[in-house]
Amino acid sequence: MVVVLRPGSSPEEVAQVAQTIRELGFSAHVSEGLERTVVGVVGSASGRDEVMQALLALEAVERVVPVGAPYKLASRAHHADRTRVRVSADCVFGGDAFTVIAGPCSVESEEQIVATALAVRASGASALRGGAYKPRTSPYSFQGLQQDGLQYLAAAREASGLAIVTELLDPRHLETVDRYADMFQIGARNMQNFELLKEVGRSRKPVLLKRGMSATIEEWLMAAEYVLSEGNDQVVLCERGIRTFEQATRSTLDLSAVAVAQQLSHLPVIVDPSQAAGRAALVAPLSRAACALGADGLIVEVHPDPPHARSDAQQQLRFDQFAEMMRDVQHIAEMLHRLPR
Repeated sequence: MVVVLRPGSSPEEVAQVAQTIRELGFSAHVSEGLERTVVGVVGSASGRDEVMQALLALEAVERVVPVGAPYKLASRAHHADRTRVRVSADCVFGGDAFTVIAGPCSVESEEQIVATALAVRASGASALRGGAYKPRTSPYSFQGLQQDGLQYLAAAREASGLAIVTELLDPRHLETVDRYADMFQIGARNMQNFELLKEVGRSRKPVLLKRGMSATIEEWLMAAEYVLSEGNDQVVLCERGIRTFEQATRSTLDLSAVAVAQQLSHLPVIVDPSQAAGRAALVAPLSRAACALGADGLIVEVHPDPPHARSDAQQQLRFDQFAEMMRDVQHIAEMLHRLPR
């Protein structure tokens, strides 16, 4: 980082700043200009925020400018090659793969989830999504079948061969969900649940990390850093839309964030058009756009009977709608030399 001193700072003040930097465990490199002095801070990135606060408390310091990203492990600078996240033999994110996760918002019965698994597998999906534990805005809404839902997901995996992606809400559920899931999903509401992120980091199981509805790209990547810092490098980022003033859609799908995240980070980035749109009619065009942009995959909500779904009925695709969408997306992926998985 670079410390910019106020104009007219005395030699004693400059010396005090340099001494403070050294006391904090860093090297100080003073550069005196015609009008002001700057001090370069060189050393480990750990504790950067604390160092900045300590320096800003000095009267001679005008501002502190970070140099480089605070998310070291998630950064392309740390890991130049793109990471490939392998969930199963048939489900890989990153590289030349374009990978689709599909399934209902909530697991409602064994019949429902098995039928959906077979249908989405036939259309080209590589993994099955389905919520057994559901975070709902209202405490009176359907909260998921929990343990029964996980068992139905296991039955669907047995019938279809698809990997299972399901949401983990609480560290207390980790051991239970771990027995059934092939990939943990961390939802938008939990993106900054740091204790939960640490727990899935220690688990070493692949993690799908959704962007928080009001999170910046840097905050999203810093959330990934929590998982990576615990030793788990199997992280897939998911853009699912952010909260803006627009009310025509459930959220505003920030496709620019996909391109930016791919430039800043080595982690695969996929898109959730269902949560962003909130309307089934918009899912296919947003999916085509995400594929054309260069996203590494999609996670899409699909239900055998959307009008009777127990959650998010308006945004879930029928089986035939999903099959048509997949045909379009596969054509686009092939033109971009991606391999639909």
